[in-house]
Amino acid sequence: VQLQASGGGLVQAGGSLRLSCAPSGRTFSTYTKIMGWFRQAPGKEREFVAAISWSSSGTLYADPVKGRFTISRGNAENTVYLEMTSLKPEDTAVYYCAASGSPYYWNRQNQYDYWGQGTQVTVSS
Repeated sequence: VQLQASGGGLVQAGGSLRLSCAPSGRTFSTYTKIMGWFRQAPGKEREFVAAISWSSSGTLYADPVKGRFTISRGNAENTVYLEMTSLKPEDTAVYYCAASGSPYYWNRQNQYDYWGQGTQVTVSS
């Protein structure tokens, strides 16, 4: 399973961005139970942002992004999106998408076996 994240950039506070994560590999559809987004700000540990169930499309969000971010999956392809609105300077981070073969503990990094390379999101005040 390979993951390619894209869509990051520089945006002013209050603006929006949409991140994409394009998986590839023959085993992706059979392996993946959960797709997640995590982020790592400078000098901080990587933290959970949002996750989506591959079978039910159920979602889970971290408290700081609830009501502002939306995770979704494409209908015809395996791409996962993170729509980010009302962005704040504290959302500045490298954002990573990840795939988990476990249906449990959606917000735990150690449940995810495959990670994308990260995409930088910078929110200016």
